[in-house]
Amino acid sequence: MSIIARVIVPAGVALAVFASPSVRAQSADMTFFVTSSGPGKGADLGGLEGADAQCQKLAQAGGAGAKTWRAYLSTQAADGKPAVNAKDRIGKGPWQNAKGAVIAKDVADLHGAANNLTKQTSLSEKGEVINGAGDTPNRHDILTGSQPDGTAFAAGDDKTCRNWTSSTQGAAVVGHADRKGLRDDEPSKSWNSSHPSRGPDGGCSQADLKSTGGDGLLYCFAAN
Repeated sequence: MSIIARVIVPAGVALAVFASPSVRAQSADMTFFVTSSGPGKGADLGGLEGADAQCQKLAQAGGAGAKTWRAYLSTQAADGKPAVNAKDRIGKGPWQNAKGAVIAKDVADLHGAANNLTKQTSLSEKGEVINGAGDTPNRHDILTGSQPDGTAFAAGDDKTCRNWTSSTQGAAVVGHADRKGLRDDEPSKSWNSSHPSRGPDGGCSQADLKSTGGDGLLYCFAAN
């Protein structure tokens, strides 16, 4: 028994050593992912800076921390500050996931009908599929605060949980990472602009986001 164990264990170690370089190389080339977790405060991300930091932290853990990462989020004009469009924050592309699949070649392609964003390609920084409609729990609601073309909503009705600083009152527009919803319509199939958050805590808490099929997750893009 002990002789077999001595033979098998080194073989397993050798396999891990040979496998790890290709995995690391693949991760290093990643330029897009869905966060495997959020900061845990619902839609209070600490503003755009906090959201970007979450993307950077997870990218680092995934082996792609050398790039500059940005969260795909818009903000609305408020307190004398202009709106920010999500599409203007993420670089020029092309972008590929942790498995090497190109999800869009540029900003226009990303927001066009022919992009390659699906449940199978909208992977986490770990290369894992995000739970979608029909899975338990459903986590397909991704925070964006954006219109379908990647631009911010007009000032007025809150669509960004107070520009990503509220975990109580407000609402945040989300997209569906798996391109599926309750109906067979364009919003349900939209990766970046499906519906606003809602819930008994006011719309922006972690519990509220979970109640409608989310978990405070983000789309992250390498901007350089």
